[in-house]
Order: sequence, then structure tokens, then C-alpha cells
Amino acid sequence: MDMPLNQFKRALAAGQSQIGLFLGMANAYVAEVVATTGFDWLLIDGEHGPNDLQSIIGQLQVLGQYPVKPVVRTVDHDTARIKQLLDAGVQSLMVPMVESAAEAEALVRAMRYPPHGIRGVGTAMARAARWNGVGGYFAQADREMCLIVQIESMAGLAGLDEILKVDGVDAVFIGPSDLAASMGHLGNPGHPDVKAALNAAIAKISAAGKAVGVFSADPVAAEAYRAMGASFLLVGVDALLLRNSAVVLAERFKKGEAGKGGAAY
Repeated sequence: MDMPLNQFKRALAAGQSQIGLFLGMANAYVAEVVATTGFDWLLIDGEHGPNDLQSIIGQLQVLGQYPVKPVVRTVDHDTARIKQLLDAGVQSLMVPMVESAAEAEALVRAMRYPPHGIRGVGTAMARAARWNGVGGYFAQADREMCLIVQIESMAGLAGLDEILKVDGVDAVFIGPSDLAASMGHLGNPGHPDVKAALNAAIAKISAAGKAVGVFSADPVAAEAYRAMGASFLLVGVDALLLRNSAVVLAERFKKGEAGKGGAAY
């Protein structure tokens, strides 16, 4: 059985634009619906979304039938949780609130087998190795790992130069909302100071030869980030899309406007 290749890592390395969506509803059926819509990548969110290991595995299983590329965001930096996610088949991991090179180095080691890391060996129980069905898994596993660190605070910005020097960090993803909060602008990621900090960070990351990503559910802001040099974007959230569409539909009927043009539901 062949080793699954990490197409997301290859796309980032090639500088290909990747447009993605948050999966926060912790449901494989919802994930499969979204997988048919044309996004390049989907982020299964284990930080803010109510996902656990079982729901993540279920979503990975259905997404594997489609060309869309899955990425998983872990809840924290815990090496035991990371080990479980990797054994479950996660190859691209996004980690929140990285603020130093030391933290980035620890994450790289958590994603690699000895002697280059500390990932535990349990392939007989690992979906990633197809339960020992992948020939030469140990010789190939490390190179298919993709680590995306999130910069979401003033401390993260201060440590960015050193973080970018860490071998094994494939990409940097900036969280505008948390960054805005850290800068004293809670709830206002569009503040000029936040925009200036984002612009400077994107330029620095790009100059270091790393892929840079940003989230914004505002299409205008998302396009602006792409123009700045962000090569992979998250442009929406599954739950938010569902709620917003439901609100619009309910309001149309309550206002008696349901039959006045518009797409059929």
C-alpha cells in the first residue's frame, strides 16, 4: 500500500493559491457536503469547534474521497494529542498561539519520529500507516508532515523572525481577531494598526520563503490579504454560512418576499 502524499504541503511549497473554509460543526456529513463545493482545503477546527479525535477521524475519512485537502487545527501544543492526530492520519497540522522559536521547535519534534523528534511509535493501531499496511512508512512519514504555526499575538509578532528560522515550519497563519485583541482592539481586526501589523508580517513571512495564510470572512478583506501576499486563505465558517443563509431565508418569508426573484432553494 502506498504512502498518502501531502498535496497541501506541495501546493504551499509551489506557491499555489489555496482557498479554504473552517469546518467547526464536528460532523462528517456536513464536511462531505462542503467537500463537493470547490474549496481547495478545509480546516477541521479542534480549537474553537467542538471536534474531538473521533469526529476528526470521521471527517478525514469522508474528505479522503474528494480532491479537497484537509488540515486539522489542534486545541493546543500538547504532544500526546498531536501524536494521536498524526496516528489518525493528519498530515497537515495548524497549531494556535505560537509565540517563540522554542515553541515552534518543540512542535516540529512532536511531528517527527526519533532521532529527529519524539513522536511515539504505534503504527499497528495507526490509521496513518494503514495499520502497518503502508510499506516503508517510517522512511516516508516525516517528509509528508506539514506544520503551520499561528501567529496571533504581540508576543508572536515579536518572535516571528526567530520562528521563521525554524527548520520544519512550513507555513505561518495569522489570526487577525486574536492579534487585534492582543493589540488592544478586541473585536476590531480591521483597525489600521492591526492592518499595518498584518501587512508587515505577511511581507516578512513571504521574504523568508514561507507560505503565509490569513482568515477573514469579509471577502474584501480576504482579497486585500491575498494582494498583500497571503497564498492560502480561510474565507468562511461552515456554521456561519448555515446561520446566515437561514436568517436570510426566514426573513424573506416573514417579509412576504419569498417569491420575488432569487435562486430556488
